[in-house]
Amino acid sequence: MPPVIKGNVVDVFRKRIYPAEISITKGRIGKIVEVRNRFPDYILPGFIDSHIHIESSMLSPSGFARFAVRHGTVAVVADPHEIANVAGIDGIDYMIEDGKAVPLKYFFGAPSCVPATDFDNSGARLDSKDVRDLLKRGDIYFLSEMMNFPGVINGDSSVMEKIISAQKLKKPVDGHAPGLTGEDLKKYIGAGITTDHECLTLEEAEEKIRAGMKIQIREGSAARSFDLFCGLIDRFPESVMLCSDDMHPDDLVEGYINKMLAKGVKNGISIYNLVRAATVNPVLHYSLPVGMLREGDYADLVIVKDLQSFEVSETLINGKAVYRKGSAYFHSGKKRFGKIFPIRHIKPQEIETIARGKKIRIIEVRDGELYTVEKIDFATIRDGFAVADPERDICKIVVVNKYQHKPVSKGFIVGFGLIEGAIASSVAHDSHNIVAVGTDDTLIAEAVNTVLDMGGGLTAISSGKKLKLKLEIAGLMTNQEGDSIARKYKELDEFAKEIGSRLTAPFMSLSFMSLLVIPELKISDKGLFDVNKFSFTSMFVE
Repeated sequence: MPPVIKGNVVDVFRKRIYPAEISITKGRIGKIVEVRNRFPDYILPGFIDSHIHIESSMLSPSGFARFAVRHGTVAVVADPHEIANVAGIDGIDYMIEDGKAVPLKYFFGAPSCVPATDFDNSGARLDSKDVRDLLKRGDIYFLSEMMNFPGVINGDSSVMEKIISAQKLKKPVDGHAPGLTGEDLKKYIGAGITTDHECLTLEEAEEKIRAGMKIQIREGSAARSFDLFCGLIDRFPESVMLCSDDMHPDDLVEGYINKMLAKGVKNGISIYNLVRAATVNPVLHYSLPVGMLREGDYADLVIVKDLQSFEVSETLINGKAVYRKGSAYFHSGKKRFGKIFPIRHIKPQEIETIARGKKIRIIEVRDGELYTVEKIDFATIRDGFAVADPERDICKIVVVNKYQHKPVSKGFIVGFGLIEGAIASSVAHDSHNIVAVGTDDTLIAEAVNTVLDMGGGLTAISSGKKLKLKLEIAGLMTNQEGDSIARKYKELDEFAKEIGSRLTAPFMSLSFMSLLVIPELKISDKGLFDVNKFSFTSMFVE
């Protein structure tokens, strides 16, 4: 007899909830038979993250999978952009191969912007031929987020070649265009861009949907916009998907896509439209071989205790239980990835900033947002040097090229709230150099050197304490056990807050301060960058 799953089926297509018995044959749903019995649990299609960078979890794809199935996720649409910036196609191949070691369904894209811009140094470069060759592969499902929206709007030949290659192969093109509206948006969509997860306002999201885009509502570790945009789910039920974009391990312990569903119910969103956004819409948009809870579909199912908390009792992929009552029924792989970076130590003197004026441009970080603001204020000057001033919440920020020995890039930042100490990370979007923020040049140098000595990782230090977390896979991920990493990361996060940080996720926010495609003011290993003008700018104003 084929296995039978019993429970209350949540039917997204017919918008019904009814008790049923589901038979499974050779990994697919055979029959769904409505019955008169009463069941306590609910059966839904397995959840899908429509856009994520697995690297942000700090876990390998196989390690990440054990967290994902715990929360009812059966598939992820993943952009290996981060490791591609470090290690190119070798890094992409690592992600795909490690993902094959586990039952979670991985669908990787071809990174479109490696490097993200020509204004920072990365470890690799993928040209239009590299991208075309990737797109021809059967294990590459789409062209990943096209962050170079100025290149699309202006018809840059290299950018357009990548998009045309995807279109010829009938593979979707993901977008990334924060704040883009009007005629420029029409050009962007007209070039073939189909999605966006970077909307800044509700009006912008609505404009993009009406112009034909699918909007991915994001609830990650640094950027959380579900509450702002969730009303779109009922208004445009076929045009919205759910995604995390970036998730740190401590957040993954608490929940994943199921947590977004719980928030949606609290906000009064239709259960059918909500589940559709988490299941059916990504399957249809990306043409994924993932079940949608219909006869003949792959038996990719999740059983939850209720439709309020969405606490998962069991997850099935291709008809096999991969998680049940607290246990994942597979192990993560231990595939190694060798990428050695030149070891160097920086000196505090390399961080010193000669005062060349009275006022400085300062990066203003805002909690829960990737968008930063340019702030102009008087510099604190001592002995001819501009220095951090914790009493005014002005820290120094530096970016150190980890691929070559280059001068240290320096700036100032407000919003981290550090009182005494420094934090540093080799997770620094998108080129993943070393980024650090601190109150003192000596502590900043020590934090950077700690990360360099580990070959990649995170650290938080004060004058009397140091915590660190090694990320041996390209300076981005680790093969260490997921719950252990979550605990270590949480300790780092709490220590960063002990030394003053007021940010919800200080390390996640830090990692985006070098991302030059999200306005307004950022910093790369080459200098301070005005994203609105898309050019470097001076630190000193006068």
